Amino acid sequence: MDTEPLASKIRPKSLGEFVGQEHLVGQGKPLRIAIEQKHLFSFVLWGPPGVGKTTLARIYAKAVNAEYFELSAVSAGKDDIKKIVDMPSLLGQPKILFLDEIHRFNKAQQDFLLPFVETGKLYLIGATTENPSFEVIPALLSRCRVFTLSELSDANLGLIIDRTSYKLKKDAREWLVNMANGDARQAIAMLENTAKLYDKVTVQTLKDTLQSKYLRYDKAGEEHYNTISAFIKSMRASQPDAAMYYLCRMLDSGEDPLFIARRMVVFASEDIGLAQPTALVVANAVFRACETIGLPECAENLAHGVAYLAQCKKDRRAYDAYLKAMKDVKEHGNLPIPLKIRNPVTKLMKNLKYGEGYDKYDTDDYLPEKLKGKKYLT
Repeated sequence: MDTEPLASKIRPKSLGEFVGQEHLVGQGKPLRIAIEQKHLFSFVLWGPPGVGKTTLARIYAKAVNAEYFELSAVSAGKDDIKKIVDMPSLLGQPKILFLDEIHRFNKAQQDFLLPFVETGKLYLIGATTENPSFEVIPALLSRCRVFTLSELSDANLGLIIDRTSYKLKKDAREWLVNMANGDARQAIAMLENTAKLYDKVTVQTLKDTLQSKYLRYDKAGEEHYNTISAFIKSMRASQPDAAMYYLCRMLDSGEDPLFIARRMVVFASEDIGLAQPTALVVANAVFRACETIGLPECAENLAHGVAYLAQCKKDRRAYDAYLKAMKDVKEHGNLPIPLKIRNPVTKLMKNLKYGEGYDKYDTDDYLPEKLKGKKYLT
């Protein structure tokens, strides 16, 4: 009986077969150059699930003729790394360690990995869905280049679906592309599971499969994002009971408490904001508690924070103001700053009237001339 998942069967073996991430693997782009010229270095692949991180790591390792090892930071530890380092090298080949979910390694584990990367005993390819600036220790991150991967486009997903052995009608193909939301693994898994459950793959059988328990909670899959979305929206709607339920659902499924706490910190500024500024203090305290205490005890801190945040008054004005101001920055670029509020640090600057007429209790509009009268915070 063939038990190999469809996603594994159709996984690209070369850049010629790879779909998406043109900004990294298109002609003349950095990762393609590294692969074609066999550059050996450590790097981190940062991007959403199902966009090709593991596939690119394997293609790279094959291109540079390295011994390739895969570990998941969820289950691996220091002993697993040491076994790889101590293993005799075949024909002097370099060793590449692909560490999936590298953000799940704690500081001590990352510190342990650092000297092997520094000395070249291991070349590291880390994969993460979280911002490596926050999740990878500075010393390790400084020795790695970071490549940011994007969600796959609808056209990319369509090409990948067409490579399977299943023939879909246009409406079913479009539904599957929309459901996958840029995640190729999710699309392939849904297609394969539907084909196992039903004689035909149609829009209806795809929907029925999505509702069935055949697809269980997967921290790298759609249910992961559906649940965190429901959690945030429940707090936004000031529904502490619903928020508490989705919190428990995530924890029971093995979700990383720091992932949940991090979203709570964002929520505190984005949705509560000026209505209750202490919400950010509470959310940060919950994050710190999760970081220092860990499960199972930090579940109590999460529950405390959720109950508090969900019941806070909501005010998105600060976040909305930020979005409006950023839109003008992107649209207009670096507009000239009014002379009155420039810093006159040299005699020449003073002669050019930098800072002239400035009064700390001034009522003049300090926005650039082109934007005077604009109101972001309303």
